[in-house]
Amino acid sequence: MFLFLLGLALLVVGYFTYGRFVEKLIGPDDRPTPANTHRDGVDFLPLPHWKNMLIQLLNIAGVGPVIGVILGIKFGVVAFLIIPVGNILGGAVHDFVSGMMSLRHDGANLPKLIRMSLGKKYYSFFAVFMILLLLLVVAVFINIPANLIDGMKPSLSIFWVAVGGIFLYYICATLFPVDKIIGTVYPVFGAILILSTFAIFAALLKAGFAQPELLTETEAFREGMFRQPIIPVLFVTIACGILSGFHATQSPIIARTMNSERQGRQAFYGMMVLEGVIAMIWAGAGLAIYNLYPELMSKNPSLVLSEITTHFLGKWVGGFTVIGVVILAITSGDTAMRSLRLSLAEMLSLPQSRIRNRFMLCIPLIVAVALLLWWSNISAQTFNQLWNYFAWGNQVLAASTLLACSVWLRSMHKAPWITLLPGAFMTFVVLTYILWTSPANGGPVGLGLSLPTSYTIAAILSILLSIWAYRRKHLNKP
Repeated sequence: MFLFLLGLALLVVGYFTYGRFVEKLIGPDDRPTPANTHRDGVDFLPLPHWKNMLIQLLNIAGVGPVIGVILGIKFGVVAFLIIPVGNILGGAVHDFVSGMMSLRHDGANLPKLIRMSLGKKYYSFFAVFMILLLLLVVAVFINIPANLIDGMKPSLSIFWVAVGGIFLYYICATLFPVDKIIGTVYPVFGAILILSTFAIFAALLKAGFAQPELLTETEAFREGMFRQPIIPVLFVTIACGILSGFHATQSPIIARTMNSERQGRQAFYGMMVLEGVIAMIWAGAGLAIYNLYPELMSKNPSLVLSEITTHFLGKWVGGFTVIGVVILAITSGDTAMRSLRLSLAEMLSLPQSRIRNRFMLCIPLIVAVALLLWWSNISAQTFNQLWNYFAWGNQVLAASTLLACSVWLRSMHKAPWITLLPGAFMTFVVLTYILWTSPANGGPVGLGLSLPTSYTIAAILSILLSIWAYRRKHLNKP
């Protein structure tokens, strides 16, 4: 219980201390924002600050801070410290600096920011990689909520009906102006998410004070713990809540709808901290349910989620909470597809004020996602492969974004170490994972090298990449 509450306290204190330090370093001011200078009524238009914060929260908080931490807590209570420390020093800084970088460059999407910072060659690789990753995100965030909806009606299979409904919503949210669908339904979705998350929190506190051992590593829990190395596996398993590159693809959406730079710390840094709070709550709930029912440690995390909600909240309130998790997935999948459209439009210099141009970009995306959905549902193995590649690919985005932010900060004579150090660490994590992982190690296809060898090679390459990023010149100062 102590580590759980300490972790939550660290998140709150970190927002008001380190978050303020990073804000002063960036120096938000009163310059005009893209929402006003490039207003087109579709993607560039001012929205109320509270709506922007909700949109950002729902965009970045996919199933990672729920499904990811239900898996990740099996590394032990050390997760209660790694989540807040990684969030404050890494994830929230990543989201804030990349969001402000987009805001200062006319709401530019991530590939354009990468090109300005890391050069054309890196951009050529990165743009293709990001498009493929976002396609995986859309497919994953249709598949998981559809399975959760299907599980709410065990007597009737409605999986493909749910897939069709979610996919149709994604297409509409991608095509229509940001204020028409996303800006309208997100306040309702946000209310459901917040109520359901804090219902779990209240029930968890009540159970934790009555049975303090629920939030500790009991003997039965330790028998089922993950035996894989925390570095790199934990930081790939729990991406959302600690550090996630996917977030940098979402921040430009509200960078184009913000009225003032001074809203940046709350909208970017603050919403990542709130995602960390959500991750901590679900990590605590996962630990408690594993201590109560150790046999669940070998079960699918979606099943564990259902057990958590039913045990702590009962059938009806628990069902409402599952809806909150479904919303987490859907509200990241829709904007992932929107981000794909925006990024492709930017690469092709195709204006998006006309709906015909939006349709031109959406049709091939619809076909690609449909094929991924078909492939991922051939078997449980194909879906696991989809999730694994999404997980480590997401952290490739995070490492690249942090290196790009370091170049930008240095170009303004600001301290680049706030992004360079977490960027070097995440580069080390990703490279170690790719070098070490293999089916024999319980992961996707990798090189399968020994862990010491992987650490050594990854450390050398991370240092070299960090030096290269530090020495680069930004191509377009704000």
